[in-house]
Amino acid sequence: MSKEILINSEPQEKRVAIVQDGQLLEFHIERPQDRTIVGNIYKGRIEAVMPSIGAAFVDIGLPKNGFLYLSEIESAYESTDAPVQTPIKEVKKGQEILVQVVKESFGTKGPRLSTQIGLAGRYLVIMPQEKQGGISRRIEEEPERRRLREIFKKLKLPDPVGFIVRTAASGRSEQELVRDAQFLYKLWKRLEKIAQEKKAPALVYEEYDLPLRAIRDSFTEDVSKLIVDSKPEFYRIQHFMRTFLSYLSRRVELYRGDDLFAAKDVEKQINHIFESHVYMKSKAYLIIEPTEGLVVIDVNSGGFKKKVNQEDMAFKVNCEAAVEIARQLVLRDLGGIIVIDFIDMEREGHRRELLNTLKHALSGDRAKYDILGISKFGIVEMTRERIHKTVQMLSFHPCPYCKGKGKLRSPQTLGIFALKELKRYLKGRNLKQASLTLAPPVIDEILKDKEALRAIERRYRIKINLISNPAAHLEDIKFS
Repeated sequence: MSKEILINSEPQEKRVAIVQDGQLLEFHIERPQDRTIVGNIYKGRIEAVMPSIGAAFVDIGLPKNGFLYLSEIESAYESTDAPVQTPIKEVKKGQEILVQVVKESFGTKGPRLSTQIGLAGRYLVIMPQEKQGGISRRIEEEPERRRLREIFKKLKLPDPVGFIVRTAASGRSEQELVRDAQFLYKLWKRLEKIAQEKKAPALVYEEYDLPLRAIRDSFTEDVSKLIVDSKPEFYRIQHFMRTFLSYLSRRVELYRGDDLFAAKDVEKQINHIFESHVYMKSKAYLIIEPTEGLVVIDVNSGGFKKKVNQEDMAFKVNCEAAVEIARQLVLRDLGGIIVIDFIDMEREGHRRELLNTLKHALSGDRAKYDILGISKFGIVEMTRERIHKTVQMLSFHPCPYCKGKGKLRSPQTLGIFALKELKRYLKGRNLKQASLTLAPPVIDEILKDKEALRAIERRYRIKINLISNPAAHLEDIKFS
């Protein structure tokens, strides 16, 4: 299997696509004005303490104050040996505190903060307030886990800190892992000094931008090529590779054509991300509808043609859908509460196997998730960590006409509404004539029953001119 990372870098935006055998697996976009703050470390000032909800609001220098659970405030700031919950009475307004953004702002909510600082390297994440470490659950081989544990038992640093061993560390040499640990420790000590010198609110550490994050997190041994279409970005990436990933630097290529994403047939696949219908090979399809509160996914058999009974048909379509749903969740970066309406199945064995298929398909997902069982109605409820703004959030804004409904009123309804608005407009005015400008379909509906218009003319003793404007939006109403 051929896996590639494609980077399109332009002044207005940077895009990263991860493709395997021509199929788009992940897509991310970042613009200068919308650059993520997740991972950034700030020296903040507590603006308000809310004991009723066990939280504090922290000024980190952004338009919205950050939200911090009091239970996450570590005693590390009091120079104790073990983290304990800080009593609410000890957290005061005006207190300065070091925090890291763990979740973007959404809607009216400010960014979610944590005092549990984590700095990610290539193979490790340093947790300065922790004394214990851990190993990624995706490293499943017990001999490799033992080897990694032994390496970190021998690791000696001036201060005790915790490390989380990332999946990318599997198979790497002791020298590479120790070097990564020492780099992260020095970085943390430097940030500590910066934090001491700065006055809150202040930025202490800024996370890498999208291309470098993608390289750090996704450029693994199974990636055959990383292709970038910008010469300045290519040189910047090469410098980064020499520092962290020299053994993979030969796999980085500069694309000299006009349109990298079009050449790799990625642009068309990106456009499909914004569509609600997702068609599968069997001609069955998904309907994906993100709402304010949750994401709803409906599985439909569609044009499924195989000659099997209802139960077997449902099982085959559901299993195919489970794999595609896992892909779409990552591709669209959907998070929060997710409800999946699978086709009903009677056999308990089919239900268990479907659930296992979904879990297996999601096993490579870097986001945290939790899956409940299948209800008797074929409904699966799950949650998925939502950290960044989705591609859809960055690419679209609410329709000013439909206000998010996704539907417009019919011409007939709008015709009736326009005449009601006309009467409101005429009330209290002493006019001889007036003009009503509408879209052609609405005009057509009014003219189907001219008596309603004539009745208004008689009542207000006025001449009404209907003006058809092909450029007008269906819901536009203009009086003159």
